[in-house]
Amino acid sequence: MSPNTGLAPRRTSAGVKVGNVMVGGDAPVVVQSMTNTDTADADGTAQQVADLHRAGSEVVRITVDREDAAKAVPYIREKLDNWGFDVPLVGDFHYIGHQLLTKYPDCAEALAKYRINPGNVGRRAKKESQFSTMIDVALKYDRPVRIGVNLGSLDEELLVKLMDENSKAEQPKDAAVVTHEALVESALSNAKRAEELGMSKNKIILSCKVSEVQGMVAAYQSLAAQSDYALHLGLTEAGMGSKGIVSSTAALAVLLQQGIGDTIRISLTPEPGGDRTEEVIVAQEVLQTMGLRSFMPLVTACPGCGRTTSTVFQTLAGKIQAYIRERMPDWRSAYPGVEELNLAVMGCIVNGPGESKMADIGISLPGTGEQPAAPVFIDGKKAMTLRGPNIAEEFQDLVENYIKNRFGDKSHNDAEIVSRPAAE
Repeated sequence: MSPNTGLAPRRTSAGVKVGNVMVGGDAPVVVQSMTNTDTADADGTAQQVADLHRAGSEVVRITVDREDAAKAVPYIREKLDNWGFDVPLVGDFHYIGHQLLTKYPDCAEALAKYRINPGNVGRRAKKESQFSTMIDVALKYDRPVRIGVNLGSLDEELLVKLMDENSKAEQPKDAAVVTHEALVESALSNAKRAEELGMSKNKIILSCKVSEVQGMVAAYQSLAAQSDYALHLGLTEAGMGSKGIVSSTAALAVLLQQGIGDTIRISLTPEPGGDRTEEVIVAQEVLQTMGLRSFMPLVTACPGCGRTTSTVFQTLAGKIQAYIRERMPDWRSAYPGVEELNLAVMGCIVNGPGESKMADIGISLPGTGEQPAAPVFIDGKKAMTLRGPNIAEEFQDLVENYIKNRFGDKSHNDAEIVSRPAAE
């Protein structure tokens, strides 16, 4: 186990270069996401990719399901390049991927990786030729592939074969166990076939996605025990809201704690009109709260109780959290290391001063029924007390100045902080 953290050492895996991002090997666990736009809408898709990347998605997958989508891919890549977003694009192919990749070479070249689903790449005799075609295109353009097996589209022929063998065994296994074994066998056998066709191990990423926690954990534990391919983790069809967040976190946390996983995606169903970037934020928070990566300053905030019934505390905590997320894209480029910052926004005098002293910069409100008079602690020492109706804004200014002084070039000033374009 790793000292002090309780985390198992990362499982050794082949490092796979996806565009400018390394997955596996010694690289940190990579956050990725997927658009839900119609890829044929090049403008809308490019905009969502840009939004996801600015939120922290290091790789973004897009659907390439028909000719109009394949035609749009080079234009999406061009728009992103013009806007200054070098995020790798992954093409998600099903059923006719072999046709699209060969008919539209500009699409094949614009993508940084191809996702192949063994369950629908073809049936019987066609499966071998169509899978081989996709691997041949990947080899031609020197692109890695993700061989991504899903429970909902599992290779029926393989599953029937394993179920038949299981029924004849002296002690048949539970059908769910056999299904999970089929997931793993599908991934491994197709990876082996890709290697036979000339693809090296450092060009292959595997995934075995299911929609329930225990099944996912079992499948990936088996996959990790039997191979050293880079692994993409995700609980597919996780659901909406707290259900999707909790189930994804539960599954990923178990595997990441065991050192399994090289890249992750949180597959959330968005609320109607919801922000697609939520899945990126959740993925980052999973990795950061487990101590695997740092993406933005951590804010310690008390949950509130009878001592903090005033809405002043809730408003302050909400404003500070939103302010940090809004400013982080600029801070990240201007102030290297700012993601290690710790802040505290506390609500009363019981734990507030102590937590604020332990943070790099913290503020503690007095609690219920008292006039807002909030001491601010900087590097463990009380620096001042804020009063009046503009505490949140004044504390934001203090945080901004603290970051500038601690992480910035002393010759740097706010006027020099320039955001990337927010797309057209």
